[in-house]
Amino acid sequence: MDNGNCWRWDELQAGARQPTIGKLIDDAMVAIEKENPSLKGVLPKDYSRPALDKHRLGELIDIIGNIGLGDEASRSKDILGRVYEYFLGRFAAAEGKGGGEFYTPQCVVKLLVRMIEPFKGRVFDPCCGSGGMFVQSERFVEEHGGRLGDIAVYGQESNPTTWKLAKMNLAIRGIDANLGPHQADSFHNDLHKDLKADFILANPPFNMSDWGGQRLKEDVRWKFGVPPASNANYAWIQHFIHHLAPTGIAGFVMANGSMSTNTSGEGEIRKNIIEADLVDCMITLPGQLFYTTQIPVCLWFVTRSKKGDKKRGHRNRQGETLFIDVRRMGQLIDRVHRELTDEEIKKIASVYHAWRSEKHADEYEDVPGFCKSARTDEIKDHSYVLTPGRYVGAEEVEDDGVPFDEKMTELTAKLYKQFAQAHQLEATIRKNLETLGYGE
Repeated sequence: MDNGNCWRWDELQAGARQPTIGKLIDDAMVAIEKENPSLKGVLPKDYSRPALDKHRLGELIDIIGNIGLGDEASRSKDILGRVYEYFLGRFAAAEGKGGGEFYTPQCVVKLLVRMIEPFKGRVFDPCCGSGGMFVQSERFVEEHGGRLGDIAVYGQESNPTTWKLAKMNLAIRGIDANLGPHQADSFHNDLHKDLKADFILANPPFNMSDWGGQRLKEDVRWKFGVPPASNANYAWIQHFIHHLAPTGIAGFVMANGSMSTNTSGEGEIRKNIIEADLVDCMITLPGQLFYTTQIPVCLWFVTRSKKGDKKRGHRNRQGETLFIDVRRMGQLIDRVHRELTDEEIKKIASVYHAWRSEKHADEYEDVPGFCKSARTDEIKDHSYVLTPGRYVGAEEVEDDGVPFDEKMTELTAKLYKQFAQAHQLEATIRKNLETLGYGE
């Protein structure tokens, strides 16, 4: 975002306690849009409306003014961006189901980004919400020695309010992105029709039943089968595949049902995608990660080429798919929400990269209950179901070294002791009931 009008913030702070603060903010919004053409028509300019409490608005200005942004522009952008991200998360929690339209939990975005490593190239999200995937991608590039701008960002969003949120989120961080001239439906008005992306990151709406599929029966994107008009999951999957470059990779969130459904031809579409050797990795996630839905979710990773790539250090994994089950991971952050820790994200991504790596191939091994590399024939034997639990099996239980007879004697003694305690408790309860006049 342009800093040419940063002096205006001092003016806003000076006028925070004045009844004209709403008009001052509206004027500042106009000035920002003038200096930043990409935000034209995006910022709200109705803070002077009578219904808005100007006293509370002034208090908010004071609070923001006390945030230590520092003198360096990059530090200021980072803190402003984190503040914006925090409020998006809080809005998602408050909005409930509706909040899913614009926010994906940060830990899920981090995992997707760590998995596909978008260092350089075209990054695309055709259902970009508030732009969280792009923010994490740019942050990842910077943390690994790249430069802001090493990736070209493309996005699309159908909700007009959410589209504006994304524009503001990216502008705050100085990220240049092509989100199209306006909001638009990816299925019916693909604004990036000719784009072939190196990386696709997405969290599409789950199980959409009103996506207008009946009007797209002959669409060029349905190379693996026509998705049902009653559910858009496999329309999204094929939309992602359609926009992948020849060596591109897509990582996206899906409802767990997508891994096993056979409804309305979805099983046949999945079979065709698997037989085309496009499914690279499948991950089942723990529950309670999302503020907005209790639907169990998974991550798909789809690539157009599993051939070995010496430049990238990838080994040939043709005819193989990696399955990872992390349902037992995650830490509760409150009574109803869970998140993956940075260490857990690192562990999951490390397993995937060891599996793909030519140099570190000997570092990968199947771990019962956690990960398994399965060949296409094995997936076929499981009727083309992609649920990791079917492949990774049960976690091995470590033998404690105690002989069975000794362990059984100990458990039996403990059980009889509990029986005795139960009889004693029953006798006490009976006695108390008789005292109260309720004996038999």
